[in-house]
Amino acid sequence: MIQNVGSYDRVIRIALAAVVAAGLLTLGRSFSGPEMLAWLLIPLVLLLTGATGYCPLYGLLGISTHRPWQR
Repeated sequence: MIQNVGSYDRVIRIALAAVVAAGLLTLGRSFSGPEMLAWLLIPLVLLLTGATGYCPLYGLLGISTHRPWQR
């Protein structure tokens, strides 16, 4: 799989996933079960795209923030 998410983008995605998940788990008492699962998909997608370095939406749009010399 070709990476299209750069290192800064990955760090931001993972940090944002942690913040959103913590907020949802803290304030999520007002959500029902299925609704809460739907909202938890947001940080899950951010975490997966940050961890793998590949974003399917970036791939569809032809966007890449990855530079080959970045690690």
